[in-house]
Amino acid sequence: MYIRIKRILDFILALIGFIVLMPVFMIIIIAIKLDSKGPVIFQQKRVGKNKTYFNIYKFRTMRHDTPHDLPTHLFTNPEDYITHVGRFLRKTSLDELPQLVNIIKGDMAIVGPRPALWNQYDLIAERDKYGANDIRPGLTGWAQINGRDELSVFEKAMFDGEYVEKLGFLIDARCFFITIINVFRRDGVREGAISNPTKDGCSPN
Repeated sequence: MYIRIKRILDFILALIGFIVLMPVFMIIIIAIKLDSKGPVIFQQKRVGKNKTYFNIYKFRTMRHDTPHDLPTHLFTNPEDYITHVGRFLRKTSLDELPQLVNIIKGDMAIVGPRPALWNQYDLIAERDKYGANDIRPGLTGWAQINGRDELSVFEKAMFDGEYVEKLGFLIDARCFFITIINVFRRDGVREGAISNPTKDGCSPN
């Protein structure tokens, strides 16, 4: 029953958010066009509910010649690709706003496991162990507020599995409000590769 209610709430909140934030969308669109060549919206193949594929939407924050299917935290030199406007958008998480459209369409939920890249096979396999591939991915999630880019693949999947077990209004509300706090504090965000190989592919952001 909660899954059905959750979908209705996701649709209503995402639609309201999209309408209210339309002026912000327009400002960002103009800023991106003035800053660098390329499309305003970046699309990328991600894994959705029941391991079906969908295209996630983000405001483009990198040059048009950036490798397309590589998580940013695995880049050895991400700063060479991030645009001036993109740096601000990523720091404030405003680049994620177009995912409101994904939520309205039903590709995503507001809260759920962050959608993996289609080629993050290790993360997808680990999530299978916990049933985390069986629900809609989210704009934010339990793993996001418990370490985000600092988590290993295994830790991330375990948190996603814990979310599935506790799925309900209380954990969704907690994820939502802590995410807002973390956005202002920029907790758990990492740009570029790290030396610990167990963390490869841990985040699709």
